[in-house]
Amino acid sequence: MIRTLGLVGAPSSAGAYAPGQEKAPAAFRRHGLVSALVESCLHVNDRGDIRGFRWRPDPQRPKAMNVDEVRRVAVAVADRVGDALACGEAVLMLGGDCTVELGTVAGALRDDHSVGLVYIDFDVDLNVPETSDGALDWTGVAHLLDLPGTEAALSGLGPRRPMLAPADILYFAADNITPAEAKTVDALDLERIGLAEVRADPVGAARRAVDWGTRYERLLIHLDVDVLSFTDFPIAENVRRCDG
Repeated sequence: MIRTLGLVGAPSSAGAYAPGQEKAPAAFRRHGLVSALVESCLHVNDRGDIRGFRWRPDPQRPKAMNVDEVRRVAVAVADRVGDALACGEAVLMLGGDCTVELGTVAGALRDDHSVGLVYIDFDVDLNVPETSDGALDWTGVAHLLDLPGTEAALSGLGPRRPMLAPADILYFAADNITPAEAKTVDALDLERIGLAEVRADPVGAARRAVDWGTRYERLLIHLDVDVLSFTDFPIAENVRRCDG
């Protein structure tokens, strides 16, 4: 069966720790992503890139660097994703830093479908700006959950606030969790399939995630490449070597 996949690029590193991630959508296309998808029996509707942003220091907002650009990018992502879903397409969103997930979720919430999120990431991204190092990249889930201390400009992006409830998020392969984040995970009873579980039984762990996702009409899968071992597949800006 030929399915239509809407392809959207968000060439932005606004929420990142350094420039570079804004180059990813073009790199994926240049190295044959579209043709590989077509060979997999998918019809690709390349919806192009939104207007991107290259990371730069933000001395005016050192605890929430480039927040205005993060919001602009997320709003544009929400529009493209919402339009593609309204046309019956599946969507492949190319980032960009992890804050593009805010726009993806906001776009997916524009109709009455239930939405769940499998968050495949080495981090849990539950920090708020005041307790972070200024990069909004690792605050994304905190904003989806509208935790105290998050930026209203980001947590209020969607048609509802919070955009997701704790039960709507499944962490997959997360392992780098700060003490404050661990308290939030426990307090909200966030479900997690840890990195050790994935390493021990990757097929079984994936099946658990698939089973979890069947309760939703619309399932989103967030993939941060830092979950991979950098020495095996060195495409992340975060070079934590063999942690993934």
